[in-house]
Amino acid sequence: MFTDKLPPAPPPSAATKSMKANRSSGTKPELALRRELFRLGLRYRVGVQIRLDSRKIRPDVVFPRRKVAVFLDGCFWHGCPLHGRMPADPTGYWRAKIGRNRDRDAADKRELEAAGWLAVRIWEHEVASEAAARVKNLVLCR
Repeated sequence: MFTDKLPPAPPPSAATKSMKANRSSGTKPELALRRELFRLGLRYRVGVQIRLDSRKIRPDVVFPRRKVAVFLDGCFWHGCPLHGRMPADPTGYWRAKIGRNRDRDAADKRELEAAGWLAVRIWEHEVASEAAARVKNLVLCR
């Protein structure tokens, strides 16, 4: 699964400095999505931890009553098929890191759905208004 140990980190570089500076929450795409969801009349929770039997999962946006968990995935960190670009790295660290993230995403989805939740994944490059409309449809259908 995704608990495998990563290869040694690549030597410090401009790319490493840039990666460390990335935020894990409150990003521009996340704020744009939340703004659109609110504009559409949806009320949601942020920072909610969903406790399952095997582990805890923290989606970006949660609709607890409807049991809908929304994840906003960054193109680099989650290996977007359209925009994800693998950095040149002789150690194999980034390939393993992104692969582990994708494995964790799949496990999160399986476990949430087994517990009766709907897991929705949105890429950061998606238009916020379109993604919010899709989420609204899913939330109202549950």
